[in-house]
Parts: sequence; C-alpha cells; structure tokens
Amino acid sequence: MADKKNGIDQALIRDLANILNETDLTEIEVEQDELRIRVSRAGTPQYVQAPMAAPAPVAAPAVSAAAAAPAADARSNKNAVTAPMVGTAYLSPAPGARPFIEVGATVKEGQTILIIEAMKTMNQIPAPRSGKVTEILVQDASPVEYGEPLIVIE
Repeated sequence: MADKKNGIDQALIRDLANILNETDLTEIEVEQDELRIRVSRAGTPQYVQAPMAAPAPVAAPAVSAAAAAPAADARSNKNAVTAPMVGTAYLSPAPGARPFIEVGATVKEGQTILIIEAMKTMNQIPAPRSGKVTEILVQDASPVEYGEPLIVIE
C-alpha cells in the first residue's frame, strides 16, 4: 500500500524524484484529482491544490475593430512565419548585436530570421521561403507560443 502522510502519496513523490534523477530533468509537475505536485531539484516539493471551477466570465471592455484588425490580419495571413515551438524569441544573435532581419529586408529561403530559446537551447529559425519582410510581429526577448505568427514574408 502506498505510504501516505496527510493525504499525500509519498510513494508518488519518490517516483517523481526518481524520474528527475533518471532523466536529468530539473523539475516535474503532476496533477491528480484535486492535488498538484511539483518536484524540483532547485528547491523543495511544492503542494498546491488544483484550481477549482473558473468563475463566470466578466464582460471584457470592447475593443475597437481597428485595434483588433492588425492582430487578426497577422494570424490569418498565409505569408506569416509561425513559431515552430514554445520559447523566447530573439531577433538578434546576441544582446546589442544587429538584428537578423528588419522590415523591408529581402531574405532568402533558409536564412536565419530569428532565434527561439527553448529549454536553454538556442534554435535558429530559418526563412521558409524567399521574399521581402513586411512585418515583424514579435518583440525581442518576448515569449512565443507554438503556431504564433512571428514575421510576415511577402
């Protein structure tokens, strides 16, 4: 039977710690029913109760069509280059260095257009096609989500 103390499955915590050691991960988080357990090498395990059902949404302030249009256009633009992964986007190879691209620049297919840092690994993102950069949709050192439009190449 699992070793339990105060309703917390100690065997589960040991198993998670073993997974950290075996896989060389620094942190792992698991959620079961109403319990969320995070085990990290950097600190002690944290026990957090899973969030309850979300409260009813509150009406958001109205956004003008003009303000919403650029974001909608960029997301639906077939020429937008999207993020292939979740991470932090960098527009230059190093802080203070010249950016890889600028609006109005012509890029060639395969040319590095930005870097996305994911799990402490710098991933060069190549241009999927040749063309002219018409928009840069992300700020330097900003977080990006998978599929988020980054740059428009016409």
